[in-house]
Amino acid sequence: MEWTREKRYLPYSKWDADTLLHLQAQAANSPYQMHYHLHPISGLINDPNGFSYFNGEYHLFYQSYPFGAVHGLKSWVHFKSSDLVNWESLGLAVEPDTMADSHGAYSGSAREIDGKLFLMYTGNHRDENWVRIPYQVGAWMDKNGKVADKTILFKNPDHITEHFRDPQILKQNDTYYAILGAQDKAEKHGHIDVWKSKDLKNWEELGFLDMGTDDLGYMIECPNIVRVDGHVVVIFCPQGLDKKIADYDDIYPNMYIIADDIDFKNHKLINPGKLHNLDKGFDVYATQAFNAPNGKVYEISWVGLPDTTYPTDNENWANCLSQVKKLSIKDGKLMQKPVSAMQELRYNEKEISDENKASQQYEAELTIKAGQKGSLYLAANDNLTSGLKLDFDTENGTLILDRSNAGQKVSVDYGETRQANFEANTDLKLNIFIDHSLIEIFVNHGEEVLTGRYFADQNNTKFAFAQKTHYNGKLWQMKTILYIKVI
Repeated sequence: MEWTREKRYLPYSKWDADTLLHLQAQAANSPYQMHYHLHPISGLINDPNGFSYFNGEYHLFYQSYPFGAVHGLKSWVHFKSSDLVNWESLGLAVEPDTMADSHGAYSGSAREIDGKLFLMYTGNHRDENWVRIPYQVGAWMDKNGKVADKTILFKNPDHITEHFRDPQILKQNDTYYAILGAQDKAEKHGHIDVWKSKDLKNWEELGFLDMGTDDLGYMIECPNIVRVDGHVVVIFCPQGLDKKIADYDDIYPNMYIIADDIDFKNHKLINPGKLHNLDKGFDVYATQAFNAPNGKVYEISWVGLPDTTYPTDNENWANCLSQVKKLSIKDGKLMQKPVSAMQELRYNEKEISDENKASQQYEAELTIKAGQKGSLYLAANDNLTSGLKLDFDTENGTLILDRSNAGQKVSVDYGETRQANFEANTDLKLNIFIDHSLIEIFVNHGEEVLTGRYFADQNNTKFAFAQKTHYNGKLWQMKTILYIKVI
């Protein structure tokens, strides 16, 4: 199919049901489809949106273009869960059906307020000359999942370009705040813009957030602020960031800063630390986090990158979401751990031996003893000439994920290996999650995480060390998450 502009922005009502059903079948039956992560019902997904707790359950939306593996007329698809692992699909929630979001319901957040869920997102509107006007939209969802009362809250002020999006709604004392990714007109630099309101209707701009770093590239996307263990953590995606300021490998990084606190009035972080990469793997972006009522802090990420193609584009679907992770802080760094309910997906436990057949839907938990170097192959063929490779060096404290021989290639211009570091001369604890075309590796209880896509032959199911290695561990098959689809 030739994806013209007209085709990408065709109203949903103009697509026929038969086309959508075929696209759903194509996504569901792909050998690369994930089975215990949120994935496209059809077409493309990208940013997680509206991650929140409402009416006694967790709610999550993802940005969707259901008609192909391209970025077109976006909507929000809605899921809910009681445990952050098993998700029920509630179908289309936010449709681009007003002037403000005429060309897509873009990213945003949600917060329970007075018995309803308040949604705040960017409406993408284009005028007759294809000039973008980014409206920030508010809407309300009731306990039955019905979204209504869409209202334009504000648009980009004169000193900000059309790149003004991805609001997160926050509250401190009796005041609501919104933070947005922005680009100033004068210098075309990326910023986090801070706004406030008492009533969610009348909004006032406070200014750009001072994060202690002057140049954060030409645009910031998907900013989030959460409070973790008495600190403020800012999670965001800077585009065009100078690698002299912070090193990274992906086309655009997902980063975080830990500060002692935030002064909203003066839009300033108090004693901010340095920039860190949130994930040391290949494909994490647009992470969304929130403070839950139980006192815990959770995050979920888009596993995909802007301006990047993947092999499943040819199957008319693309991307997925990471598993949900619980956040804490240790020694000035963010710790990211699987939520406890992930363990409920485990079955068929077995001890890891020198050679294992593991399908491509499992979790492995193992400890590699100190004083060793070597390689561990995952999703590999029998002679270990094809598969994912983990090169470990517990003497020097390095772990390298290599996908150069793991099947179809992805984004090779940005490298085929990623490295995480850990304390030298110590044991290496790994939790490895494999889900058909997705790998997530948690290093030493979440001190580092490496996430990436790979596209290997699904008959490659060997899990094996390339040499004699001292280790111990267990391996579990993982249950498939079932959805209730509402069409």
